[in-house]
Amino acid sequence: MTLTPLPRVMVEPLVRAALLEDLGRAGDITTDAIVPADATATMVLAARQPGVIAGLDMAALAFELMDPRTEVAIVLADGSAAAAGDVVATVHGPARALLTAERTALNLLCHLSGIATQTAAIVDAVRGTKATIVCTRKTTPGLRALEKHAVRAGGGANHRFGLDDAVLIKDNHIALAGDIRTAIDRARAAAGHMVKIEVEVDTLDQLDIALAAGVDAVLLDNMSVEQLTEAVAMVGGCAITEASGRVAAQTAPAIAATGVDLISVGWITHSAPILDIGLDCR
Repeated sequence: MTLTPLPRVMVEPLVRAALLEDLGRAGDITTDAIVPADATATMVLAARQPGVIAGLDMAALAFELMDPRTEVAIVLADGSAAAAGDVVATVHGPARALLTAERTALNLLCHLSGIATQTAAIVDAVRGTKATIVCTRKTTPGLRALEKHAVRAGGGANHRFGLDDAVLIKDNHIALAGDIRTAIDRARAAAGHMVKIEVEVDTLDQLDIALAAGVDAVLLDNMSVEQLTEAVAMVGGCAITEASGRVAAQTAPAIAATGVDLISVGWITHSAPILDIGLDCR
């Protein structure tokens, strides 16, 4: 899968806001006091542990926004596997700018690479099955586009990006509507012809009702492997099947073996540990 970089117009406000948060009211008083204004430096972004890289464009932009004279040479592009000690990119430019942007660049790069690394582990766990690993809306506020990009860098795919690009009828919608069929009918009456409808079901009885209503996809929530197997058989290919709940690299193979189309995993964006990457002088 070709990984398309995010447009600069999308990511620049996020990176700029992160830099401004760090600069505070007086800028980098430590670097400005110690490093001469005319000093230049060459540094490398190096992986301290193995993983999958994501977020290099954001890291490069942090350095560039601090000083446009900065040059970043990418060695391992987003989606690449890095071994411990590998140089990910080389950065050259005004030394003050490099040090001032360092933490913002690393915060983004390490966080997004951590997401890509954890995604890749689950993708590898289900390799050879039809299941696709997808993320959810459980993202860091303000960073959703970046985090979903990182999932793609790890070999996963994206679920809906927000509340406005697909209908997903969940348990509380059903409770307030009164029943599944009423919720589906109301959604179908309001949604445009391009909008798909997915409904979350907890039981096979609910699944039967959803299928009778002709939904596009069903979210099989917290079902056992045995229930998932039966659910996939019931669907028979007439809707997209998505398994959710209790998904880890250890449990994903058995879930994928049931024949589901998608496995959604929230923690790969909201709880993935960082990938340790450092900025070192050369």
